[in-house]
Amino acid sequence: MDGVKIRPLSDRVIVKPLEMDKKTAGGLLLPDTKEKPQEGIVINIGNGKKDEPMTVKIGDHVLFSKYGGTEYKVDNETYLIMRESDIYAIIDDK
Repeated sequence: MDGVKIRPLSDRVIVKPLEMDKKTAGGLLLPDTKEKPQEGIVINIGNGKKDEPMTVKIGDHVLFSKYGGTEYKVDNETYLIMRESDIYAIIDDK
């Protein structure tokens, strides 16, 4: 986790948001927006709830709620701490 020691509890997940592309596939530059990214990489996971094991794994590329999670900054890096239920899908990069 890039040297950051954060262990989430229960059904919490730590996600490193991915930067949004500033260019289209055709090479056009996109203007800066204040739009929050909705994709990220799972950095660490909690133990899950008593009868509900965690579905996501460390390293999964995920799509999450636009307003889900709480931002946490460490050494100019931003992480999101969110419930697993704020994650909508695992993106298969293959």
